[in-house]
Amino acid sequence: MNDGPPKPAMREALVAAAFELFLERGFEQTTIDDIVSLAGVGRRSFFRYFPAKEDVVFPDHERSLAEMTEFLESGSGEEDPVRHACGAARLVLRMYAEQPSFSVQRYRLTRKVPGLRAYELSVVWRYEHTLAHYLRGRFADRPDGALRADVIAAAVVSAHNHALRTWLRSGGESDWVAEVDTAMAFVTGTWSDRPAEAAPETGAADDVVVLVASRRAPLWRMVQGIESALGDTRRVPGATQDTRPAAQA
Repeated sequence: MNDGPPKPAMREALVAAAFELFLERGFEQTTIDDIVSLAGVGRRSFFRYFPAKEDVVFPDHERSLAEMTEFLESGSGEEDPVRHACGAARLVLRMYAEQPSFSVQRYRLTRKVPGLRAYELSVVWRYEHTLAHYLRGRFADRPDGALRADVIAAAVVSAHNHALRTWLRSGGESDWVAEVDTAMAFVTGTWSDRPAEAAPETGAADDVVVLVASRRAPLWRMVQGIESALGDTRRVPGATQDTRPAAQA
């Protein structure tokens, strides 16, 4: 008998089974027993991945939060903190955009179930708290540093959610990159102390860049490496047009 860690495919199978039942019967009418029965696994397997039924609706937020934290900590300390916080928020929207059908289904489900809306608010608070913690460190030498950090973190989250809801209400059909760029530009234009950087010169010869990266490296780190090689640090993950995936916090 294999007592090793459960296979990752089981997690996806549980999520797929849960959403099939949620859409067919409703969230409140679906039990954990129903989910594991459809997925063909035992209850213990479910709890290896999800502490409660609500968690299966938001299976990707722990990973997304970890990536946001890593991205914030990857800064040199010289970058514009407001733009860096906006870059972290782009990562979250990219997570939604990677699975447009699932994200739209989840949005429609959470609108119908008050308990899920409350759960989602707790998730949003964690993102905001993470952004505020980073910004408090960057604004520590300012008399209004704590206040500024909390207000900007709330603004970044609100702008992100506006872009996300716009994209979700389109059924995942609108240009999420354009939506989040517009939202984050509003935040930086309002709160950044640094002037907007000039647009890159055009007409230069094309450069060829070869990036060597681990398979497990997050996409934002690879984009960051390319931008660093090109000497262009203006763009942040999620804003690079060529890396857009096919297509709430």
